[in-house]
This record gives sequence, C-alpha cells and structure tokens, in this order.
Amino acid sequence: MNDFVLAQAATGEKAAFDPTMLIMLAAFALLIFMMMRGKKKAAKAQEEIRSNLAVGAEVMTQFGLYGTIASIDTDENKIVLEVSPGSFVTVHSQVVAKVVASDEAVAEAPVVIPDDASSLTSTNTEATATDLTETPEESLRRLNDEGKGPKA
Repeated sequence: MNDFVLAQAATGEKAAFDPTMLIMLAAFALLIFMMMRGKKKAAKAQEEIRSNLAVGAEVMTQFGLYGTIASIDTDENKIVLEVSPGSFVTVHSQVVAKVVASDEAVAEAPVVIPDDASSLTSTNTEATATDLTETPEESLRRLNDEGKGPKA
C-alpha cells in the first residue's frame, strides 16, 4: 500500500476523487451554519427581552429570582430589582431571563366564579333522572348494546 502511494507521488499522478472529503466539508459547513443560527436566535430573544424592560415590570432572572424593576442603568448595564417590599437587589441586565406577564394582562381575563351551586351539577342534556337511578345490570346491558362493554 505504501509502495503504491510512493509510486503515485514519484510519477506525479493525481489522486482519485475522494467523496469522503466532500462529505466532511459539507458536515463542517452545516455545523458552522447551525452554530451561527443558534447565536442569532439567542441574540434576537435577548434583544426582545431588553425591549420589554421598563420600570415596574416584573421579571425573572436566570437564577430564578423574581422581582419588580425599580431602576435601569443602561450605561453600566445594571438593573435594580425589588424582590420584596423594601429589599432591593442589583443585577446585570443580561441575567434577566424573561419578563413575567403583568397584572394588567391577568386582569383582562377575569375569572368567573358562580354564586350558587349550579357549577357542581351536570349541564349535560342527555343525562336524565332515570340515568342516575340505573342499576349495575342495566348499565352493563346498555354498555354491551353500545359496543363499549366488557368482552366475554
């Protein structure tokens, strides 16, 4: 084998086309493309988060700390968060992972709580009083007629 390679080099013949080199180059190009695409997506997401930052917005940091923005210093990339009444924490602006939905957005979709027990009863029009007094044998017979009962 080595003699053949040395003989090719000595005679000046060109090596045959190697498809594995082409496959390796294509895989390398794909890898670089995917890495750049991921970085671009992350930068876009971070920019979207930064555009939503405002004093009074509730945010969550990358390490799970929730707080309300008290002040933003864009020159030094610092954000002061109020984590509880009277407790302030200064963090770098890049540690903000997401802006939590504000109270106004939650207030737009009010929760309806009924003032009586009507929500506890069935609103199914097919259910009648006779269905509720059905014996177990009648239930098995009805389910077998519908094809949903146990197979014997």
